[in-house]
Amino acid sequence: MSARRAAAAAVALLLLAVGGCGGDEPTSATTDTKKLEVVSWWTSGSEAAALDAVLATFRRAHPDVDAVNGAVAGGAGSQAIVTLAKRLQRNDPPDVWQTFNGASVQGYARRGVVRDVSSVFAAEGLDAALQPTILRSLRRDGKPYGVPTGAHRSNVLWFNPAVLARAGVAPPTAGYQLDTFLADLKKVKATGATPLCLGGRDPFTTVELFENVLLSTIGARGWADLTADRLDWRGGKVASALRAFGELLTYADPEANGLTWDAATKKLAAGGCAYESMNDSAYGELAAGGAAEGTNFAGVAFPGTGDSFLAVVDVFVAATRAENARNALAFLSAISDPATQVAFHRAKGSIPVLRTIDVSGLSPYQQNASRTFWSTPVLLSITHGESMSPEFQEGFYDAVSTYIRTRDPDAFAADLRNAVSQGRVPQR
Repeated sequence: MSARRAAAAAVALLLLAVGGCGGDEPTSATTDTKKLEVVSWWTSGSEAAALDAVLATFRRAHPDVDAVNGAVAGGAGSQAIVTLAKRLQRNDPPDVWQTFNGASVQGYARRGVVRDVSSVFAAEGLDAALQPTILRSLRRDGKPYGVPTGAHRSNVLWFNPAVLARAGVAPPTAGYQLDTFLADLKKVKATGATPLCLGGRDPFTTVELFENVLLSTIGARGWADLTADRLDWRGGKVASALRAFGELLTYADPEANGLTWDAATKKLAAGGCAYESMNDSAYGELAAGGAAEGTNFAGVAFPGTGDSFLAVVDVFVAATRAENARNALAFLSAISDPATQVAFHRAKGSIPVLRTIDVSGLSPYQQNASRTFWSTPVLLSITHGESMSPEFQEGFYDAVSTYIRTRDPDAFAADLRNAVSQGRVPQR
């Protein structure tokens, strides 16, 4: 199955599954049970370690509960979404599962398959502590429906200093621009090295690359137009972004389609390429593999996007019909424990979205990312289903795939127009 059809099938199956599951009364959150099932897609080394930090906190507080890690492999949840959809379809949800904030969590709430977690917010003081954009993205009709673990910055460009030095290319710094990046890629390619790593086996990585180029071109104000359905997809700025994206792809690793995101990241650290555009899940994986920040790798904002933080926010939700609802809410409470937060982010490469968490024990990269998070506009991702409806997200994946195949900006715009005309409209 192609990347486009894989993404489309996952979204379609999810919509089918949850469309008829709403309206059930919540399982009582006071039932005393001895089990908990947590489903996520965190299976890489850094991801598994981060999830273990939360599970360890829960298990210390509830030693008599059998907490099952039901992680399903697949970048950005490509397989976990399918597995979850099938379970929702047969009314057999896990107690807790991973999703993204914004349109993703609100979609579950709208269909009645996840519960209001106001009790967790009250107990942990989350209303006052959460970054406002993230807080709003978790609410529907004034109630929160998920607890975030933290935020990854999606608009990051990673690079290998040694590969750049051999090519005579200066390491990128603040203010790095897209035209300079393209010129530097050309210099790297002239040395015979691979300019750009890409984990193309995970479809989200290529779409994320285009999303970063688009943000570089339209800026934070254009992003607001995009999410409000005011962006002209046939306009000059989008056409410019598509041209730059197409040029970037000419520098991509010829082996990209056989690499997962984490394999591509390891290749960067090993000197197998010069750059990688990837959310800072990459940082956790690099650190877990023993790569040294500043020596084996470094990172800056993706060219032209330094004045914004494009966030990928992982969220855990509790099923309305969870068999072990009391334990599900206890697990969500464990996420925000201060010591757990530090351990989680140290492993994951992400940053806290709670202003109450001390980040001084995190890496220099993460401390800088945290400063950016709290001082610049926080934007939500299309690629990861946060800023737009799942249906529009599907159309976006379709459009990027079409452009890769055809290099035709009109075909790209037509895919998005078809998404709207078929009822697949942006989430307002």
